[in-house]
Amino acid sequence: MKNFFFLSFMFWNIVAVGQEPAKKQLIFDGLTFKGWEGDTAMTWKIREGAIVGGSLTKTVPQNEFLATTAIYENFIVQLKFKLLGTDGFLNGGIQFNSTRVTDPSNEMSGYQADIGNGYWGCLYDESRRNKTIAYADTVAVKKILKPNDWNDYEVRSENGRVRIYINGQQTIDYTEPDKSIPQSGHIALQVHGGGKVEISYKDIYITKLD
Repeated sequence: MKNFFFLSFMFWNIVAVGQEPAKKQLIFDGLTFKGWEGDTAMTWKIREGAIVGGSLTKTVPQNEFLATTAIYENFIVQLKFKLLGTDGFLNGGIQFNSTRVTDPSNEMSGYQADIGNGYWGCLYDESRRNKTIAYADTVAVKKILKPNDWNDYEVRSENGRVRIYINGQQTIDYTEPDKSIPQSGHIALQVHGGGKVEISYKDIYITKLD
């Protein structure tokens, strides 16, 4: 009987060790664009530990994306964003399960956790279905959003299910009905064209759920 309890104890300790929770990984070092690709000559820069895209003095001519070189599947991505603007369409977003489009090369195709008036916390399908596929409750989001300041954004993508959170509050819970839609790809940061807009992203972490 003593041997039985001893073996049971050892077994469950081994299982417990094997079930340690996944750890968050920082995927932007705050200093360089290592692990990222995009227009770092004109559109994207690093300022005070944040990735900053766009301009407040001239209109951003087109959509631009700064994308990870790595591909991810089943994950949680967490970051902080701040959207500023003075004129035109003020918008950005977190692209995920996405690919870089070759023509035009500035675009990405895939899901986007949207950022901007009328789109906060919504799920958009960029350069594919080209429409919002899940809408957030704008009244509820307005109560928690901090305009012109840093906000927390979280996207959880797991086996075709997408959940989006702003400042800890869930805005979207969407399950993809089309099984042909890819559930892996690059993560990217967007600044939308058409406005005098500047968007910043920092503290970018990913937790793999595999």
